[in-house]
Amino acid sequence: MPDAYILGIESSCDETAAAVVRSGEEIVSNVVFSQIATHQPYGGVVPELASREHLRAIVPVVRKALADSGHTYQSVDAIAVTQGPGLAGALLVGISYAKALAFALEKPLIAVNHLEGHIHAVLLEERQKGNRELRFPVLALVVSGGHTHLYLAALRENSWSYQNIGHTRDDAAGEAFDKVAKLLGLGYPGGPIVDRLSSHGDPHAVKFPPSQLKHRDRNDRGKAHANDGPRFDFSYSGIKTAVLRYVETHDLQDSIAERRQGLLAISQPKLDDYLSRCDKTTLDLVASFQRAIVEDLMGKTLEAARAYDVATLFVTGGVAANQELRRQFEKEAGREGLSVYFPSRPLSTDNAAMVAAAAYPKFLAGDFASMDFSAEAGMVLK
Repeated sequence: MPDAYILGIESSCDETAAAVVRSGEEIVSNVVFSQIATHQPYGGVVPELASREHLRAIVPVVRKALADSGHTYQSVDAIAVTQGPGLAGALLVGISYAKALAFALEKPLIAVNHLEGHIHAVLLEERQKGNRELRFPVLALVVSGGHTHLYLAALRENSWSYQNIGHTRDDAAGEAFDKVAKLLGLGYPGGPIVDRLSSHGDPHAVKFPPSQLKHRDRNDRGKAHANDGPRFDFSYSGIKTAVLRYVETHDLQDSIAERRQGLLAISQPKLDDYLSRCDKTTLDLVASFQRAIVEDLMGKTLEAARAYDVATLFVTGGVAANQELRRQFEKEAGREGLSVYFPSRPLSTDNAAMVAAAAYPKFLAGDFASMDFSAEAGMVLK
């Protein structure tokens, strides 16, 4: 079959992205416009501001992706766009633009689940390396600021299917990183900052109890998948509360306020700026918090791998860029004889190359979207 060049568009949260990917296996261009500077003063993503920034960025980002690839609007074979999950307003910007392009150019339009995109980010890069032999079944941990999910992934001919065997009951892991960083006056986005500071503290200084989930998620009751097998759910609201209690019992509020003000005065703080404003107690707390999150993610994922007798692990999403998470998964999965794959750091966070890659099997199957589809903020991956 001749090569297919798919233009992918991603606008589910706070990155406006476009990419051109060849046949689901080669990134020809990949452009990401980040909104971090817009949301930083608020300590998190503001949905209305995100939508406005997408409106400003979508046209120039797509034009640059096409220019970088050497393609034109007319020469791509299909348009792919994220349908959900994500922020409804942000998703609609990408969807509306993709619909307009597909209609005007008379090109096929493909709707992509954002979570499937993260899984295909791993597949895309493995194919680029020439690795086409994956052992099945595959267990994928998708872990980011908005999602913490475990999926059993299966491939039949060119069609992928997914069974959810675990998800977070409350906060996603990446959200917990960001909220704890904000609580400690470390700024936004918190995940990368916590990761960099953790190596300077004692990860065993503070004992955080593991989350205890004794009952099925009430949201799963009555669903077909609820009794298909054991589930491995996550919960991170408890550890966030434990950090708050630690701050209160150790009277860290004044030092946090001072740190927050000091860092706000620096436009782009470096590691030394953070370290000079963090005492040993704070560094130990940060390191212990990260250790607890990493151990929980890894422990439940490996337990699920044993329960479902999987051969291969994917760890993907924004939190997959965390260095300690990667180190621990590589070490522990290796002990159990499991192959574990991560996306590169640029493809861990939201991007459009993963959207174009996930669209390719749908392109082969002729699974195109109608012009009346809309954003699904809570879209489920099946």
